[in-house]
Amino acid sequence: MSKRNYKVGIIGMGPIGQILAVHFKEAGCEVALTDLVKEKTNLISEKGIELDGVINKSAQFRHVYFSTAELLEHDLDILICSAKTYHVDSILEQIAAGMKKELFLLSAQNGIDIHKKYAPLFMESKIFRMIVNFAGNLHTHNKVKVQFFNPPNYIASVDDSQSEMAGWIADTLTGINLLTEKVDSFVATEKIWVKTILNAALSPLCALSRLTMKEAMDNPCTLEIVEQIIYEAVKVAEAEEIKLPDNYVESGIRYLKNAGNHMPSLAVDFINKQNTEINYMNGKIVEYGKKHCIKTPINLTFTNLINAVVHKTEQRD
Repeated sequence: MSKRNYKVGIIGMGPIGQILAVHFKEAGCEVALTDLVKEKTNLISEKGIELDGVINKSAQFRHVYFSTAELLEHDLDILICSAKTYHVDSILEQIAAGMKKELFLLSAQNGIDIHKKYAPLFMESKIFRMIVNFAGNLHTHNKVKVQFFNPPNYIASVDDSQSEMAGWIADTLTGINLLTEKVDSFVATEKIWVKTILNAALSPLCALSRLTMKEAMDNPCTLEIVEQIIYEAVKVAEAEEIKLPDNYVESGIRYLKNAGNHMPSLAVDFINKQNTEINYMNGKIVEYGKKHCIKTPINLTFTNLINAVVHKTEQRD
């Protein structure tokens, strides 16, 4: 089979999943999709996906399924998971029940150590990590407002044994103007930490304060909190021997000050009384801090507050 004709399956039709779906379809791949929300899959099946904002594209899809089990019947070559991390356990159960052959698994998800969740089902040599540097919000179930794209994205094989396939994915997406760079696993880990620290600095703060990213960065009171979250995380990263860019704190603050007047994904989930990805963001900073006996009180506070409110909401529901 020509690599151009690889069958790509995508689980999770949030902004990241929809943006990737449109681009793999444009690149000539056969793309199959699924999502937990049936209203979403129905609308995508009927009207396709529309992207606007900094990326303006659209695509129609013939292969839209209502479950992961149905998706796996499509005889896929590459399975991409762009679902929120709190759905991964249930997704893995469905994959275990329905997977009929070895697949490549690409995690296009935010947070530290996400790829480890797939280890029970997929060999290390079959797992890839993608560091996505674009984001958007759903206008409707099938329309994404792409807020920004700060190229490149990064792609890596977890154990560096699949450099050719990582290169194909990078070249395929770059070829249709979604610039993506193949890197080794060590660089990928560094990029994941760099991105996660910045996400952790604003996401729970916006969730609990109801401030947009811009509002939080413009307010001296909340800006000071953001800075302290980053300082804590940098100490932990350095203990883990993660190579952060020079002047990372200052450049990170400058980057966040350019954030738009909208809510980060975690905050949107929290406000909508859904589970969040906090345990793989601030929670991981706390976890690795404990490993190195580094106190991370602000990250711990936000992790526990978010989890406490989510837990109360789940009990009430």
